Amino acid sequence: MSTTTLTQEELTMSKNTATPVPIAVAHGDGIGPEIMDAVLRILDAAGAAIQAEPVKIGKEVYLSGHTSGIAPESWETLRRTQVFLKAPITTPQGSGYKSLNVTIRKSLGLYANVRPCQALVPYVPSHFPDMDLVIVRENEEDLYAGIEHQQTPEVIQCLKLVSRPGCERVIRYAFEYARANGRKKVTCMSKDNIMKLTDGLFHEVFREVATEYPEIESEHYIVDIGAAMLADRPERFDVVVTLNLYGDILSDITAQVAGSVGMGGSSNIGENFAMFEAIHGSAPDIAGKNMANPSGLLQAACLMLTHIGQGPVAERIQNALLKTLEDGLHTADIANESFTLQKLGTQEFADAIIARLGQEPKVLKPVRLGESKPIQVHVKPTAPVKKELLGIDLFLDWAADDRNPQVLGDQLAQAAKSVGWKLKMITNRGVKVYPDGMPETYCTDHWRCRFMHAPVEFLENNRDVVAPQITDYQAAIQLQQAVFTAGFDIIKTENLYQFDGERGYSLGQGE
Repeated sequence: MSTTTLTQEELTMSKNTATPVPIAVAHGDGIGPEIMDAVLRILDAAGAAIQAEPVKIGKEVYLSGHTSGIAPESWETLRRTQVFLKAPITTPQGSGYKSLNVTIRKSLGLYANVRPCQALVPYVPSHFPDMDLVIVRENEEDLYAGIEHQQTPEVIQCLKLVSRPGCERVIRYAFEYARANGRKKVTCMSKDNIMKLTDGLFHEVFREVATEYPEIESEHYIVDIGAAMLADRPERFDVVVTLNLYGDILSDITAQVAGSVGMGGSSNIGENFAMFEAIHGSAPDIAGKNMANPSGLLQAACLMLTHIGQGPVAERIQNALLKTLEDGLHTADIANESFTLQKLGTQEFADAIIARLGQEPKVLKPVRLGESKPIQVHVKPTAPVKKELLGIDLFLDWAADDRNPQVLGDQLAQAAKSVGWKLKMITNRGVKVYPDGMPETYCTDHWRCRFMHAPVEFLENNRDVVAPQITDYQAAIQLQQAVFTAGFDIIKTENLYQFDGERGYSLGQGE
C-alpha cells in the first residue's frame, strides 16, 4: 500500500509498532548540522522507523589529530548499524589530511556510488525536462586507489588499478538496479580505445554481464563523447555505469545539467554496509544563516529508507518535496522569478514539506516506490589461467645532458647481452624513442626499457611469442644487476606476463 493513502493517525500507529532501524548519523560541518536537523524532522514526521545514533566526523575530528577525519570510537557504531546518513564535512586546508569519503568507502567496501539525477522542470530550471537517469560509479579502484610515486625529479606516476571482481560487482549492481527499478537500458562508459587493458577489462566484463540481462538494453560509449552526450542529450540515457574517476566527473555534470547540484543525493553501497549523503559540500559561507537547501540530504535519506525496506515512507517524503516545489516554496539557491512564490529558509522549507506529507504533485510525475529491499550481487570466482613471464620493463632515471635515446639504448643493449637478454625498445612517456625513434620527440628523465630473455618473434597481432619462457626469476635479477653495474639508476620494474597466451602488457606508442 502506498503511504499516500494513510491517515496521520494510521501513520503514527504504524511507526510506533515498527521496530526502529539503528542508523549512524553524522551532522558534519558548515551547513551540515542545520540541514541534518531539518531532514531528521521530516523523517520523523513521515513515519520513518529509525533510531539515529550520532558519530563524530569532520573538521573538529581532523584537528584533534585524526588525519582520516573520523574518531576511532565511531567505527564501532558504523559496523554495528551498517547504515550511515552523513552530512557534508569540511576538510582542513593543508597536507596530511585524508579524504574521509575515500577512507570510509574503501575501509567498508562501498563498491558502488549511485546518483539518481532527475530534472524538476519548470520549478528547477533545466534545458532537459525529460532527464531522468542514474549514474552508477565504481567506488574503490581506478586512479582513486591513490597510489602515487615521484620517480624522478621530473616525473610522478599515479597507478590505475582495475580488477575483474571490482568491475563485475559494480556492473552487475547497475543491471540489478535497472531491473529492480524498471529501468530499460544500461550504458557503459570507458576509454578503452586508449587504456586497452584497464578500461578494456571494464568494457569486456560489461559485455559478459549484459548477456545475463537480455530484457535490458546495453550499449557502450567512449567516455569523452559519452560525457558530451550527457551534457547535450541526457534524456537518451537511463542507467550509466563507469569507472571511478569518470563517474565522479559525470555525476556532477548530470547534476548540474538537471538544474542544481544542491538537489542531488547519493548512496554508497557495499555488501554489508551503505552510506548516504548529499553530493554538495559543506558551504561554510552560508553556515548558520538558515539559507541552505536540505533537499540533497533529504534525497539521500530517501535512498536510505528504500535501502532499509521503508520505500513507502521515502515515496511519501519525495512526493511532499515535489508538491512543495510545485507550490512555489523554494530555498534561495533554486528561487526564480517565474515559479517562486515564497523564498524559505532551511527550517521553513522543512516545515513546508512536513505540511504536505500525504499529498502528491500535480505537474511533476509522482514518485512510486512501494516495498523494497537491498540489491544483492554475486561475483563469479576468477577462473584459473596459465601465467607466463616473458620479459621485464626496467624504468630508469637518466638525465644525461643531451638525453639521446640512441646513446642510452646502445649502452643498455650491451649490458643486457652480457647476461642473455635483448633490449627490445625504450619509451619515454609511452612513446617509442629507441630503436628508430623520432628526433622531434621530447624526452624527460624517465625511461621505460623493455627487455626480452630470448629473440622475439612478431606476429600480425603484435603479440610477443618468446621461447623459452623465463622459468627462473634469477635471470631477471641478473639483468637488473647488469644494468645497475653499468651505472644506471633503476627506479621501478614491471614483469611482462602473458595469461592463457594473451599479452598482459601494453605496447609502446610506435612499437
